[in-house]
Amino acid sequence: MLYNLLVPLSDVWGILNVFRYITFRTAYATLTALVITLIIAPFVIRKLKEMAFSMKSKGFEPATHKVKEGTPTMGGIMIVIAGTVSTLLWADLTNPYIWITIFTFVSYGVIGFVDDYIKTVKRNPKGLKARAKFWGQVFTGVIAIALIIYVDKGKTATVVALPFLKTAVIDLSIFYFVFALFVIVGTSNAVNITDGLDGLAIAPSVISFGTLCFFVYFTGHSEFSHYLNIIYVKGSGELAVFCGAMVGAGLGFLWYNAFPASVFMGDVGSLSIGGAMGIVSVISKHEVVLAIVGGVFVIETVSVILQVGFYKATHGKRLFRMAPIHHHFELKGWSETKITVRFWIISFVLALIALSTLKLR
Repeated sequence: MLYNLLVPLSDVWGILNVFRYITFRTAYATLTALVITLIIAPFVIRKLKEMAFSMKSKGFEPATHKVKEGTPTMGGIMIVIAGTVSTLLWADLTNPYIWITIFTFVSYGVIGFVDDYIKTVKRNPKGLKARAKFWGQVFTGVIAIALIIYVDKGKTATVVALPFLKTAVIDLSIFYFVFALFVIVGTSNAVNITDGLDGLAIAPSVISFGTLCFFVYFTGHSEFSHYLNIIYVKGSGELAVFCGAMVGAGLGFLWYNAFPASVFMGDVGSLSIGGAMGIVSVISKHEVVLAIVGGVFVIETVSVILQVGFYKATHGKRLFRMAPIHHHFELKGWSETKITVRFWIISFVLALIALSTLKLR
């Protein structure tokens, strides 16, 4: 909004030219989202307590999680509000990719909100029926992907680039729809699966969005994309503002979600964060890179798949003591903080590896 209001006035007041720069607006979108989250958090947490939107045991977590019952959940509302408001404030609102991303982000947040509402108010620990949740995610994803292809006008929308390989570009044609849908829905659910310990999901999310910020900026810059030999997507650089806003909102939330957590993000946070991460990677043509930078989410999801598959194949035996894998380490005696910090370190290393793909080709 500030871009659209102030840039036309830059001919009169030269200092307003600074609003033309994506880097400037990204930095202040980050700070704005951080401040918004820190300001509204005490009020939101208090209201969540008053409305009894608190964590309920699902019955299959480690026994140590019993003490977490009663902690307010649905705190992801703060991330959705801060991320959206900050983006609307600092982004170029004539950019269609901004609106597609916000649509996906907020829509997945609504799905998560309904799920959390059923779990807390209706006291149904299973929440929204899995089928309803899945088809809600698919419906939103289909609309978002269709809009991306429409905006792109067939230039690069169905193309997938492989990292570390200089000229490896695959055009999936009509099959890209399924691939992109898998990325968006899969990432959304992967973040949801990871959100099982204080600070475990939000810190890797911040690192992931921080890394994607570089990728979308370079992808949307014709000279940088040519120099780095990556696909150029006109207009995608503006998504750096959104990524910055998500970094700020995530850091603000982590302030209250760090062990011992004062609030949990709930599905309203995890589904929206994952959905946004997926749509940003799809628009910027870095879907495969997302699997690297978001490796922690991949590991968590794969651990569940392996556990279920091994259990069925061996008629009752378990590969891990408990899945997702962070619970396995809990039952091995690792403290919650040790698990989360080590997963953060892994996430940071994976982010460096992802960034290295820009030059290692």
